[in-house]
Amino acid sequence: MKKSSQPVPTGFHTITPSLTVRNAAAAIDFYKKALGAEERMRMAGPDGKITHAELKIGDSIIFLNDELPAMGCKSPQTLGGTSSGFYLYVADVDTAFQRAVDAGGTSTMPVMDMFWGDRMGNFADPYGYTWTLSTHIQDMTQEEMEQGAKQFYADMAAQAQKKSA
Repeated sequence: MKKSSQPVPTGFHTITPSLTVRNAAAAIDFYKKALGAEERMRMAGPDGKITHAELKIGDSIIFLNDELPAMGCKSPQTLGGTSSGFYLYVADVDTAFQRAVDAGGTSTMPVMDMFWGDRMGNFADPYGYTWTLSTHIQDMTQEEMEQGAKQFYADMAAQAQKKSA
């Protein structure tokens, strides 16, 4: 065994998300189909459950494991939801979003141009996590974003008023 000369392993960033899911093997297959994930490795425990897997999506690595309730590892499905989500930049959001939905994701917001200069859409995966896919299409100044935000929220309020009338 050789001692490492760097604190962060090659290919990793300083923060690495770790997902707990029900049926990690199926989740890995979904992320491959939906997001073009590359499986780097997986380890199973004595019961066959995946205790650690590594996927590469774009230039980022995520960890993934099966639920292990005895060790405090519970999926969003067991918890009844998640308070986290993922924002993934892709080269072509329209194509990537359709691929994710075709693979079994559920669209929660269609792809549209946003006031901060991204074209984006949201989907929920079958394992309880939410994903935003985005392509940056325009550089905006802080002032332009603030003006865009005002208009966006005014439009949302008007739509909510129409629905309640």
